[in-house]
Amino acid sequence: MTRGLLRVYLGAAPGVGKTFAMLGEGHRRKARATDVVIGYLEAHQRPLTLAEIGDLEVVARRASMEMDVDAVLARHPEVVLVDELAHTNRAGSRHAKRWQDVEELLAAGISVVTTLNVEHLESLTDVVERITGISQRDTVPDAVVRAADQIELVDMSPEALVRRMAHGNIYPPERVDVALANYFRVGNLAALRELALLWVADRVDEGIQHYRERHGIDRPWETRERVVVALGGGADADHLIRRAARMAMRAKAELVAVHVVATHGPAATHGPAATARAGPAATAPAAAGPAAAGPAPGDGPIEVLAGQQRLIEEFGGSYHEVAGAEIATALVAFARAENATQLVLGASRRSRWAELRRGSVINRVLRAAGDSIDVHVVSSPATEGASSVPRPGSRLRLATLPPRRRG
Repeated sequence: MTRGLLRVYLGAAPGVGKTFAMLGEGHRRKARATDVVIGYLEAHQRPLTLAEIGDLEVVARRASMEMDVDAVLARHPEVVLVDELAHTNRAGSRHAKRWQDVEELLAAGISVVTTLNVEHLESLTDVVERITGISQRDTVPDAVVRAADQIELVDMSPEALVRRMAHGNIYPPERVDVALANYFRVGNLAALRELALLWVADRVDEGIQHYRERHGIDRPWETRERVVVALGGGADADHLIRRAARMAMRAKAELVAVHVVATHGPAATHGPAATARAGPAATAPAAAGPAAAGPAPGDGPIEVLAGQQRLIEEFGGSYHEVAGAEIATALVAFARAENATQLVLGASRRSRWAELRRGSVINRVLRAAGDSIDVHVVSSPATEGASSVPRPGSRLRLATLPPRRRG
């Protein structure tokens, strides 16, 4: 039997219009001759929501006022509308949670359109509690929602939602003042809205990554700016991190730092799943990357990288480590796996002779990146202005003449 499709209307808070949007979809599908029923609706006595039911068929609830899963299965429509996915069923119900009822309907080949607030996502309950001061009992595992075939964000600005509340379109008049003074403060609503936007963006980004993998697409798509900064273990990379952070902030991009640990075997897989987040690697050669430099006195590469990881996280970025036999190849592979649009490197402090003998990491990165990733080379305070021409005021040491040239 073909499994039904799941569509979720996700909102930042009660009252943004999720149930109304779900009913609207029901009417559109019915107009296209789809067999649609309402399995469960929580209208909260809102006049506009009740009016939107219209001529949609409603499956009667059980005596406990929960959704009658058996009745829906017996009716077996093409699509069923089920409000409030996170609801906890009463004791003695078929399942403890409504999302489990929905799973049974999907398994029976019935497609489900449902609603959910971001506060009920399991991974965000602690964040929401810190924002609102309210602990959520009704939750849904993130994996259930991420597995949905479609997720649509029902968005509304905090100010518009407050006006809707003040006009009595969400709660009855006796509850409005308390709600506006607590949960429905503009600051709370703005934070919840940002949580919803970020969660949906992350889920969309995950879908794009899977699509690119399935179709063998390794060229970055500029769907969301990412700035990757390469850390080589040198002690002067703080300047490089700050420059990359400013670039990310100007572009409203994600900041991602990567340190490549050199290996002697074939390069490892450089996708996000191959990165290590636990901390700097035990082996971090000082010359392992473009930004490499000698550690500060008393600080080994491990301590230096640990400090750089903390700095990256202070800027809201993430730190990763990958292993690779060839530094440039590993950096570009990581940047592509992250779908990065920009790669930031520190200027090399090797001598020209060393670069001629060993090759330039920066040049190899430029060749490997091609035209799909913008590569930025940033001078550090130790290298800025460095030149083979002596600084004004410096004294040249003259070579000693041989005895036969003296006199």
